[in-house]
Amino acid sequence: MVDLGGGCGLRQGEVLGLAVDDLDLIEGLVHVERQVKLIRNRPVFAPPKGGKTRTVPLPESVARSVEEHISQHPPAAITLPWRTVDGEPVTASLLFHRDQGRPVNRNDFNRCTWRPALAAADVPFGRASGMHVRRHFYASVLLDAGESVKALSEYLGHHDPGFTLRTYTHLMPGSEKRTREAVNWAFADGPETDDGPTTAQQE
Repeated sequence: MVDLGGGCGLRQGEVLGLAVDDLDLIEGLVHVERQVKLIRNRPVFAPPKGGKTRTVPLPESVARSVEEHISQHPPAAITLPWRTVDGEPVTASLLFHRDQGRPVNRNDFNRCTWRPALAAADVPFGRASGMHVRRHFYASVLLDAGESVKALSEYLGHHDPGFTLRTYTHLMPGSEKRTREAVNWAFADGPETDDGPTTAQQE
């Protein structure tokens, strides 16, 4: 499966509910509109967690993997009830599906695909190696690259940046190092401009 968890921060249900129309390969965007949710082990379409749709950047490397997947496994039109097992039928052309146009059941996927893959790679199965850890990987990569907590919160679909900060503060780069590098850059290695402490005092 294309790593849309590690590459775009999508939850497993959101990956399984992703339709081809949700992708903007030209602009490099993913529109997260729905998830495949299990109610008494019966699949339904539902809004993303918290009812919050969002748009997430689609990196070129992930877009290439998506395009390759589509060429090898064409999307299939899947019809599921909306929100509840007796909800109004909704159809979406899903990227990931089973044979005969059936949606992927996350329990079956985890048991029959994910766990055997971990075993083959000699990785112990547990909470630290579940598919959700791919979202944590995504968050750590963005924070290490200097992305703002506010932007990360929007990409992950959290209800507020404070929750994101509390969840991932341990992954943020040390502030002492950033402070030293920022001041060193400003006083030693920065560009030669009139924008400096003297200018600030004059304003």
